[in-house]
Amino acid sequence: MSLLKLYSSFPLKIDYAQKSQIFDKNGRVYIDTFSGIGALPFGHSHPELINTMKRKMERYTHLSNFILDDDAVYVAQKLIRFTGQKGLVYFSNSGAEAIEAALKLIRKISTKGKNKIVYFSGAFHGRTLGALSINGIKKQREPFLPLLSDTVELPFNDTNRFNAYMEEHAKSTIALVLETVQGAGGVKPLNSEFANAIRNWKQRYNFLLVCDEIQAGMGRTGKIFSYQHFSLSPDLITVAKALGGGLPLGALIMLEPYSDVFKPGEHGSTFAPNPVSLAGARYVVDNLPALLDDVIIKSDYLKKRLGEMKSDRIADIRGIGLMLAVELKQSYPALADIAFENGLLINVIQGKIIRLLPALNISRKIINNMVEKLENILGSLQ
Repeated sequence: MSLLKLYSSFPLKIDYAQKSQIFDKNGRVYIDTFSGIGALPFGHSHPELINTMKRKMERYTHLSNFILDDDAVYVAQKLIRFTGQKGLVYFSNSGAEAIEAALKLIRKISTKGKNKIVYFSGAFHGRTLGALSINGIKKQREPFLPLLSDTVELPFNDTNRFNAYMEEHAKSTIALVLETVQGAGGVKPLNSEFANAIRNWKQRYNFLLVCDEIQAGMGRTGKIFSYQHFSLSPDLITVAKALGGGLPLGALIMLEPYSDVFKPGEHGSTFAPNPVSLAGARYVVDNLPALLDDVIIKSDYLKKRLGEMKSDRIADIRGIGLMLAVELKQSYPALADIAFENGLLINVIQGKIIRLLPALNISRKIINNMVEKLENILGSLQ
């Protein structure tokens, strides 16, 4: 095999995918709880979205950053409007690239006395060297040390430790990078006490608050941005995954007064923003708001159904919107493979946390089928 093996792929020969299901070449059907790891808000092969992309491809597939695509302006204006503030948008090809842009902006305005970037244990912000410098998952970060200096890891949701650090170092802190719902860290939401502490220290010392909305944003939690659940006011917002409707697209949203830090030539990309990805993004930003109420309704229903599962192996069920986790009391290395054999595709993180990121328009019928399969799978574990 000539492909570098970095992922444990399912032994699945795909024929086609529709909505929340994947069909293999042998006629088997699988329920997909990944939705492209959150990148398919409308599920697989959504007809209107696909047609929007096709129409753009028939006109052109790539331009360059010397020619402005009207969809870039339209999507940027929508993203800014979603924040309720004023600012500008830089488009990237991915979430990691959006994080890199944020780090460059932070570095540009840092001074010798104000240069510390705070991040949290369990945080995942990407796999590039800059992003790894603020990655709170040790096994991903440590093989590539040394990374960027002046970054500080603090325990997530530990208000006492955070307050103690800020009492001593707030004046030297230039930025704080935060997932308000940690994804790879175990689908852990920010608690209200911790959110209050962040808000209070930011008001006193005016450090930049960077909200990483790459996984939890774009409707995943029932609001356009997950930070909106916690009354936070970020200065920089990173988005990706769902933004392109299944095609690669990320963005750094820079709100005033930090919207004009970059000058021409200081940052850029050959392919971003890709016109076809922008067409998908235009469909997403136009149609996502109408889904938000339904995301909350389906979230409540899914959590209720998960809570009704008869299993003594479950330690916790948590999350917001359709970003949920079922944490088991112990690790089951073969869990994803067993689920696959039963027609259910699940993402197991940390060996015992089932991360559920279904399509935002998932049907109740599929929810019921998914929970029934999961209950049977948990009941079969030895």
